[in-house]
Amino acid sequence: MKTYTGTRAFDGLDVRVDGEKLNPRTDLKLLSKNGFEWSFEGASPHQLALAILADATDDATALRLSRDFMEQIVANFDNDWEMTEADVKAAVQALERA
Repeated sequence: MKTYTGTRAFDGLDVRVDGEKLNPRTDLKLLSKNGFEWSFEGASPHQLALAILADATDDATALRLSRDFMEQIVANFDNDWEMTEADVKAAVQALERA
């Protein structure tokens, strides 16, 4: 099972999946030219939501639910966060039921 992590440090942000840099998936949809962000709603957190969803599920789900995932999940991340693939899929199920 995959684990997604984000850390905020003096030298910038670092987002990884299983220790490797998370692909921002700008090929799927470019939402932000400024990379990832979190803890608020906006283009960069939306790009992070899209990237996590595309990695944990599929492109269609990522495109369909990225805004809701950003608003409900990514905007509420602390400075440092961790989320498992199971957490992502549970969030997807909850968003699809809403």
